[in-house]
Amino acid sequence: MGCCESSFIHARQHQHHPLNTFSSTATATTATTNRVPQPSNGGTDAAGAGAVPGFSEFSLADLKSATNNFSSDFIVSESGEKAPNVVYKGRLQNQNNRRWIAVKKFSKLAWPDPKQFADEAWGVGKLRHKRLANLIGYCCDGDERLLVAEYMPNDTLAKHLFHWENQTIEWAMRLRVALNIAEALNYCSSEGRPLYHDLNAYRVLFDENGDPRLSCFGLMKNSRDGKSYSTNLAYTPPEYLRNGRVTPESVIFSFGTVLLDLLSGKHIPPGHKSRFCMITEELFVKVALARMCLVLGIREPLVFSEALDMIRGKNILLLMDSHLEGKFSTEEATVVFDLASRCLQYEPRERPNIKDLVATVAPLQNKPDVPSYVMLGIPKHEEAPPTPQHPLSAMGDACSRMDLTAIHQILLMTHYKDDEGSNELSFQEWTQQMKDMLEARKRGDLAFRDKDFRSAINCYSQFIDVGTMVSPTVYARRSLCYLLCDQPDAALRDAMQAQCVYPDWSTAFYMQAVALAKLDMHKDAADMLNEAAALEEKRHRGGR
Repeated sequence: MGCCESSFIHARQHQHHPLNTFSSTATATTATTNRVPQPSNGGTDAAGAGAVPGFSEFSLADLKSATNNFSSDFIVSESGEKAPNVVYKGRLQNQNNRRWIAVKKFSKLAWPDPKQFADEAWGVGKLRHKRLANLIGYCCDGDERLLVAEYMPNDTLAKHLFHWENQTIEWAMRLRVALNIAEALNYCSSEGRPLYHDLNAYRVLFDENGDPRLSCFGLMKNSRDGKSYSTNLAYTPPEYLRNGRVTPESVIFSFGTVLLDLLSGKHIPPGHKSRFCMITEELFVKVALARMCLVLGIREPLVFSEALDMIRGKNILLLMDSHLEGKFSTEEATVVFDLASRCLQYEPRERPNIKDLVATVAPLQNKPDVPSYVMLGIPKHEEAPPTPQHPLSAMGDACSRMDLTAIHQILLMTHYKDDEGSNELSFQEWTQQMKDMLEARKRGDLAFRDKDFRSAINCYSQFIDVGTMVSPTVYARRSLCYLLCDQPDAALRDAMQAQCVYPDWSTAFYMQAVALAKLDMHKDAADMLNEAAALEEKRHRGGR
């Protein structure tokens, strides 16, 4: 419980946070299977994936509750209710887990065999990586087949690239998107999942920090025997149109079309079929290249190789998104375009492999220290502390709200009653020095009462520095004074010292929680708040 060391991080080492096992705090359900996926290599390699709950089976009732009975108001699919497989956002209603989730609801009988669906879901559910919107569960109930994933609140690449309102995506962010997608695909391939179905700008999602991630939904087909690609031919590899098969090389082709999106910012609707791409069957299956030709003003090339040569002969500036207003590196854009051209080769064997994608795009990153939310122009995410696991007292409630005025009033009312037993003094210790020390504490108390917090810090410091007598209340009061003087580091030290003097004192834990929250360590603050509430509950049941 808590810590008396100088480092709070060291204090938390004893706590266990499950990564890929069933947990009541990870889901609002009881798992109905014995299979528990083990962490794959990317789980440790991917910082940020540690907070992802383990994969498990959800009940239909839980998902109905989370999505308000699959209300149309909760639909986040680009095509709304017309999508063949609708995606909803939802929020789990368990008191220990209010996580936002994305729920993909397949059409009835898309996966008639529940075991086959569950096996596929478990295969994807083993993956954990910071570049993925990870799959955290599934549901098989009657004819219902649902997948549950982490919810990404900041829309899709398509929205930011094609339908933006305030600002387009800057060039450095587009390069980051390309790298993150390549890293996600490389990870999935290394974990034995090299196939990604229907990779396009709608499959790239932005998390709470604005970081681009690849949707896990594309790692499963839309149905057992269904199509792996949407009706948008612009993203469809030619070999898929020939034989209906998806190969690792098909994923590379689709990646090339996303690179074109990032370069040009141009969007062709799913139903679009240009006159250009219907001249021959060969050109019909090359809509991605046709799209570039349309952007560059090239009309009706007769063969595929001619189309590619004509595109390469054009000035790269003609291809680039005009909304960038020239704010990009021509050299970097040329590298991206050349990579896209290689990905779009007609013959699958002539396309680069996934590792080549990462190796080509990684050196182009030019703003590695700028947060994604800054480049996207969205507010910084402030994580709200989770709901406490124990009921909160007045002190706990004030600390959870970071209401320093209320905390001040509570500490005034409590006075020094919690210091009883902290000091056993002999008659010989009642010296003049002792009287001076108690006088310093008295002056500190008066300043604390009158809200002269800097004077209170000085007087309490005189009391503490003598060292003859220790008082957890003095440390708690000085901790609050430091908070009110905008010194959260010093406040945290004092709260930890109060715990050293009185190890099971809930107030010490509460003050640490407030200081940690002020330091933007919200997860640790929430943990400390729960520990404090648990100590209070224990104390009320009996014992000091």
